[in-house]
Amino acid sequence: MTATIAERIPIIDTDSHVSEPGDLWTSRVSSKWGEMVPHVIKDPKGPRADGKTDDVWVFGGEVAGACGGPAMAGYDGFLPDHPATLDDAHRGAWDSAARVRYMDEVGLRAQVIYPNVGGFGSGRFLKLKEPELMLDCVRAYNDFLAEWTSVAPERYIPIMALPFWDVGEAVKEMDRAAKRGLKGVLFGSQPETWGEAMLPDPHWDPIWAAAQERGLSVNFHIISGNGFDLFGGYAGNGPHTNAAKQSAGFFLDNSHAIGDVIMGGICDRFPSLKFVSVESCIGWIPSYLEALDWQWRNMGAYTEHPERKLMPSEYFKRQVYGCFWFERESARRVLDLYPDNWLFETDFPHPTSLSEGPSSSSGKPKEWVEKYLGGWPEDLLQKVLHDNAAAVYHLD
Repeated sequence: MTATIAERIPIIDTDSHVSEPGDLWTSRVSSKWGEMVPHVIKDPKGPRADGKTDDVWVFGGEVAGACGGPAMAGYDGFLPDHPATLDDAHRGAWDSAARVRYMDEVGLRAQVIYPNVGGFGSGRFLKLKEPELMLDCVRAYNDFLAEWTSVAPERYIPIMALPFWDVGEAVKEMDRAAKRGLKGVLFGSQPETWGEAMLPDPHWDPIWAAAQERGLSVNFHIISGNGFDLFGGYAGNGPHTNAAKQSAGFFLDNSHAIGDVIMGGICDRFPSLKFVSVESCIGWIPSYLEALDWQWRNMGAYTEHPERKLMPSEYFKRQVYGCFWFERESARRVLDLYPDNWLFETDFPHPTSLSEGPSSSSGKPKEWVEKYLGGWPEDLLQKVLHDNAAAVYHLD
């Protein structure tokens, strides 16, 4: 019998999330901050229609969302409905040993781990408004992640948060977290939405230089700006339709990060630094790169930057990566264009993840890969499912 893809290739999932435990910060941050320390309470609004009461995060004195909201894998329902507590959610969302068993079950060798509560660009820490507390909370998260992934360090690729609002402290934390085994940097795609400098500004160069020196990739996860409304839009659509529209739009929003690192000269200044556009799909990226190349010439951008010797698409090919999961036809059409720049992900345990369940159109990741990627050339499968990610994150 022919071995399946998951049996032949150790699949690396380049985007998954941990649902943080309620005591993450209260057990690690000084009690002198009192209620300002991020913690979990029962929803002040009271029980839901099903009689259960949500566990909710309180961040800087404000309710910051339900603990079970991001943990939708296997759940029988659609957002805004969600598990009331983490105990009601898939155990692998929050239990690292259970996650390893889940990976074995669904055919994944390793997973890159991103946060939920602190934000996909670490911006929510700014809501704490006290610099010392903000820094302590970032450190506490990175310590937690190092501990959480230590149960199987060969299976986990933890991505560190940074106190990006303080460049000097960010560089110090990068060094500290890297020594604890964290393997990449999480960064917001539009820091200006938090009142900080734009990505191309030399203000950030010490961070890029430190990441390049340490061989750490910079990872731009979607929805990393200041606020988003998943259910926003025309009210007559209904919440599920608006969520579908908004979610698809979030993918394209990462064009800001790709455009800024290339057109802002970051790739040129830091030629060995790797950037990853996370959870943003890949089908649209070659079209965007073709547009950048065309406009680079026809808008005269090359006359402003004669020092840059490559076209935008060439910088992308050298240093930037995109992640995909549900795409089939659109992914296949672009894989040959940039075979060394695409990464596979599942987005577990988020609502749009490749996770089987009563409300999911996906089966197990290994089944999805076999069904929809099975006709791809073996060398391409090897690159996309394993080798490209292993190179980005310096895996054995």
